[in-house]
Amino acid sequence: MTTITGIYKDGIVELSELPAEITQAPVLVTFLEQQEIDLQSLGISQEQAAELRTTFATFEDWNNPEMDIYNNYDASKSALNPTA
Repeated sequence: MTTITGIYKDGIVELSELPAEITQAPVLVTFLEQQEIDLQSLGISQEQAAELRTTFATFEDWNNPEMDIYNNYDASKSALNPTA
């Protein structure tokens, strides 16, 4: 059995990664309840939370399939240029 996280949005399940060596298989989808995080108990103000969201927003692009080219970047780069 293989477990992979994902996000359900607008009737579509987007997996965070593709399962290795599985082309077809039955699946179970379990919807987890979202839990609110008490930022104040963690010592984070509303202003700090907004700044963190802005800072980390640029990393959302890494979930796009086009960014898969950067997986195993060092190995791919050395394969193209063995002297590097």
